Amino acid sequence: MRLEVLPISFALSLFFSVDHTLAAPASHGQPSSRGLHVPILRRARVERNDTEWGNWAKQQKQFLEGKYGRSPSATKRSSGYNLMVNQNIDSSYFGSIAIGTPPVAYNVILDTGSSDLWIANSDCTEGCSGLETFHSSSSSTFTNVTGSFSITYGSGQASGGLARDVVQMAGFQVNNQVFGLCDVVSGGLLNAPVSGLMGLAWKSLSTSGVTPFWQSLYEGNVWDESVMAFYLTRFQNVTDAQDQEPGGVFTMGTTNSSLYTGQIDYQDVPSDAVTYWTLPLTNLTVNSNSVTLPSGSSSYAAIDTGTTLIGGPTAQVSALYAQIPGSAAETGQFQGYYNYPCSTSVNIALSFGGQSWSISPTDFKLTELESGRCLGAIFEFQGSNSGGPAWIIGDTFLKNVYSVFRAKPPSVGFAALAANAESSVTAAGVPTATIGSVSASVTGSGRTHENAASPNSALAWSHVALLICALGTSLLYLF
Repeated sequence: MRLEVLPISFALSLFFSVDHTLAAPASHGQPSSRGLHVPILRRARVERNDTEWGNWAKQQKQFLEGKYGRSPSATKRSSGYNLMVNQNIDSSYFGSIAIGTPPVAYNVILDTGSSDLWIANSDCTEGCSGLETFHSSSSSTFTNVTGSFSITYGSGQASGGLARDVVQMAGFQVNNQVFGLCDVVSGGLLNAPVSGLMGLAWKSLSTSGVTPFWQSLYEGNVWDESVMAFYLTRFQNVTDAQDQEPGGVFTMGTTNSSLYTGQIDYQDVPSDAVTYWTLPLTNLTVNSNSVTLPSGSSSYAAIDTGTTLIGGPTAQVSALYAQIPGSAAETGQFQGYYNYPCSTSVNIALSFGGQSWSISPTDFKLTELESGRCLGAIFEFQGSNSGGPAWIIGDTFLKNVYSVFRAKPPSVGFAALAANAESSVTAAGVPTATIGSVSASVTGSGRTHENAASPNSALAWSHVALLICALGTSLLYLF
């Protein structure tokens, strides 16, 4: 399935008066507060039996354990947007980027839980069957970079070399972006039409030492505001959902006031945790009953658009389900998860130092198992044991808020969704990928300790590798 970006005419009417090109920046004559947005698509629900759900749940857990088990390591100003695709019923959300000269578009997972951009290479020998891959000979601005690239997830690994080329997204361009070209990808990590992943966390988390695309734009002073923002759609429990659905909007350089209401509640990222987009989880309630939480780094939570569910420490997750009458710990493939009576409406609320934000009971109810038992979307995760955040807050929560990732000062903000946000985004259907004009570009800062590069003729678009399991997992938070 391919990412499709909404026609510009829809983007124009939906957000701002921009050029009639999807993901294009505001026109030069526009006043300040210009923004570009990325449409997001989603695939239809995959019907699974209990055994298949067990495999999926296990892979989700392994994905987080692998992803968070490693140590953290200009011109005119503007803003832009990219429409997104909702894949496999809220499992993952992806958008499109363009690489090379001439530019070629690829679908990538937009992941605030990682920092590397990587794409499946045309020379891929494993795990890339049926995917669109990157052809270096197609780009006149392609350059090889000396060095290897490897990234590990709980459910597999992607590895290859490094390359440099022009990368575009939502009207912005980085002329010398370094990214991974992967020749070997573990089975199930890539699921068409996604060919790769774009990490949106901080450079300090990058496994390759490369400045992320978004951070080059921010440091190049080309954004109206130092923010990125997400609105994610919900199709869970929509029985007639199709294979791909409108997924929402990703905006760089501004926020979209038509998608939220009230004030954005910003909370600062702790100064010792500017790697992931990390916030302390300060309050957690279940049906208005509080769960006791530790303080300090033991409460840190990564806000991760690339993760489908929510993972947390055993003690707190156990205490959470203890507040739900009739709940029970699962075993086997579901180890670390809990079930509860489907007749029970569970209301979870989280606070990160400011306002309390609720999770819809629909989002908490992951799926119905046999005998009237439902699987909860919050599971046990031991990330802090290996130096990672104690909590991973994924799309189960983020579908319920408008989320904003601010670079200066490093902070994450949430706002209440506008009443008509979903209808305005989904009205025109699944977006179609389009390469728009570039309004702002930066040179790019390359890679830490980068060796000399040798030129090569070509680079073409490729899909960033999504860490989706074979059953449609969008763990790649996905990441």
